[in-house]
Amino acid sequence: MEIINHIYVYCTDFIINLANIFNLSYYEVNFFIFLLLYPFLLLASIGIFLIQKRRLQGLKRKS
Repeated sequence: MEIINHIYVYCTDFIINLANIFNLSYYEVNFFIFLLLYPFLLLASIGIFLIQKRRLQGLKRKS
């Protein structure tokens, strides 16, 4: 349980520091990370997975 507390505190401090660096509020940084950046990265990684899967299937057919 203590490790979860440390991770939470670290992530919260990280977002607060980002907010201070970019002169934004904590909530604005949260919005950018969890409503814009995270979904984009999730969809991009799914897309990369599907492209790589298709390429691998093409290589298996050739050999």
